[in-house]
Amino acid sequence: MIKQKMLHEGKVKSIWTTDDPEICIAEFSDRITAGDGLKKAELPGKGVLLNKISSLLFARLAAAGVPSHFIWAIDDSSMLVKKAQLLPLEVVVRNRTAGSICRRLGLAPNLVIEPPLVEFYWKNDAFHDPLLTREHIAMLNLVSDEQYAEIVKQALAVNQVLTKVFAQAGLDLADFKLEFGLSQGQVLLIDEISPDSCRLWLAGTTQGLDKDRFRNDTGDVLEGYREVLKRLLATEK
Repeated sequence: MIKQKMLHEGKVKSIWTTDDPEICIAEFSDRITAGDGLKKAELPGKGVLLNKISSLLFARLAAAGVPSHFIWAIDDSSMLVKKAQLLPLEVVVRNRTAGSICRRLGLAPNLVIEPPLVEFYWKNDAFHDPLLTREHIAMLNLVSDEQYAEIVKQALAVNQVLTKVFAQAGLDLADFKLEFGLSQGQVLLIDEISPDSCRLWLAGTTQGLDKDRFRNDTGDVLEGYREVLKRLLATEK
């Protein structure tokens, strides 16, 4: 598969076309950002960790019957993915209270949310990715009603699988962010699943192994990501 033209360069990854019009290459960088991109750094080796963790988790989801754009990893920092048109939504699934929901609603951290809460945010840098209601999404014509329902269904299916996968690794999945696209007219899980997009706590604690270490200066970021990968690999034996 030959890398050709860059389609998109995001904060931490790039998407490239290939000689197959239906397949792209997602390439992870060593960049890390927080605070709407205001805080940023380069962490050598981070891209490799994200590619390995995301590849492993997408494969686990596929084995459980949850499809995604992932095809396979082609090198340490890149994966082949199905080409998809990005839907302009960030989808957050919450199992525990943490982060922005605590600030918005005055909630204590680490309260169990049952059933899991699915939130939508508009992917719009100019407006700082605001929280949206279903009515906002319809008013802005961001996705159809059918697509909205399918996104919720898939997000909850992802949550059901990942909570079990991480529990086997001794980790609690407090919350996580997903992105979806349209591939051949169908809603499909895209982007990544990693400690950059998941809030992962050592089981029974709020000790994080995720990007909160960077956001809040609470520990070695790469050490946390390496521990996540090690624990996930151990569950495959």
